Amino acid sequence: MANLQAENGPPRAAEVRNWAGNVAFNPKRLHRPVSIRELQGIVSDASHARALGSGHSFNQIAVTAGDLISVDRLPPVLDIDRSRMSVEVSAGVRYGQLATHLHQNGLALHNLGSLPHISVAGACATGTHGSGNSNTSLADAVTSVTLVNADGELITLSHGDPDFDGAAVSLGSLGIVTSLRLNLLPSFDVEQYVYDGLGWASLLAHFDSIMASAYSVSVFSHFDETNRIWLKHRCGDPRGDLAHLAVHPALTNQHPLAGLPATNCTEQLGVAGPWYERLPHFRTDFRPATGDELQSEYLLPKAHAVAALEALHRIRARLAPALLISEIRTVAADECWLSPSHHRDSVAIHFAWRPDMSMVMPVVADVEAALAPFDPRPHWGKLFTIDADRLRDSYQRWSDFECLMRALDPGGKFRNDLIDSCFPR
Repeated sequence: MANLQAENGPPRAAEVRNWAGNVAFNPKRLHRPVSIRELQGIVSDASHARALGSGHSFNQIAVTAGDLISVDRLPPVLDIDRSRMSVEVSAGVRYGQLATHLHQNGLALHNLGSLPHISVAGACATGTHGSGNSNTSLADAVTSVTLVNADGELITLSHGDPDFDGAAVSLGSLGIVTSLRLNLLPSFDVEQYVYDGLGWASLLAHFDSIMASAYSVSVFSHFDETNRIWLKHRCGDPRGDLAHLAVHPALTNQHPLAGLPATNCTEQLGVAGPWYERLPHFRTDFRPATGDELQSEYLLPKAHAVAALEALHRIRARLAPALLISEIRTVAADECWLSPSHHRDSVAIHFAWRPDMSMVMPVVADVEAALAPFDPRPHWGKLFTIDADRLRDSYQRWSDFECLMRALDPGGKFRNDLIDSCFPR
């Protein structure tokens, strides 16, 4: 995802960009250590450092003027422990690689994001999620986090430790994560269906039943009459009934953006397949698009979903020039202190924008103003402008995370401008 192609020494700063291309990293040095010991030395010697994952972020979360460290060359760990139904996975492994390995061993994760190309550590650190009324964020599967702290020491925080719930969604501000342990399930199959013709009034009137109609549900919308439902139905589960919605099934595979070819999308039309080939929208074996878009996303209490959608419907004309598509999902509550779904079942409203920051940022402000009455929490890896005071008020364990960050990084080695803006010193 990130442009890190150079193989002979660190690339020039101009060559290092995020997936979307809107963020240029200009670190003092770029490192790609090949061992934990090498990583420890780099961190110990650095005055400031940040980890770089797969680059699928849209803001400054990975930016540093110090040492930027990619963990994608650390030895890949995919260590399954069947007695504990868990797997230890190295931080730079992508979900697609992990999922393939798990399925080959008859195992599964509880959910996946839209793209399987993102790194496990980066996705968890930013609160990334899939969809489903009963499905928590990806970080909720984490039972231990191993990282290199500011002194270059390798430490592990595990489930049951007093501060563990602050470790999985950490925004990269506790240290450089080297591996995580994740809970597993037995492998399962999924059928995927797409339905067109969902009217706006029907979406609002039947929102709860729509989102409860499958294991994972997404609604793609422009906040008008052109709404599309994607259902990911776990084989063997009861089927939700959509007959009252007057929708019709798509007869060919579809792309989330109407009119685009579905070549790189996961199989639809009710063809059963393994969980990891259906829960993402996009296929592991296809390189995703080059990121010709910007993204923002907000999670708010699920009980406010209809009112929040009505608020966005009222400003749809303002959104339309910048909006490519919006995706509406649900996420179950979890215990991670900085998870956008911490302690509340949530509706997640995602925006894919045209790749023009000057056009998009004023519209992001409009979205945040419309959603303000519903206590929106932004996705940590996407574009947002919500200030530190409002964020602090939204998260019950905000102060606890600040204490944990100071304890593990008293000198602020892993801070950057985004962290400082959210957690002023």
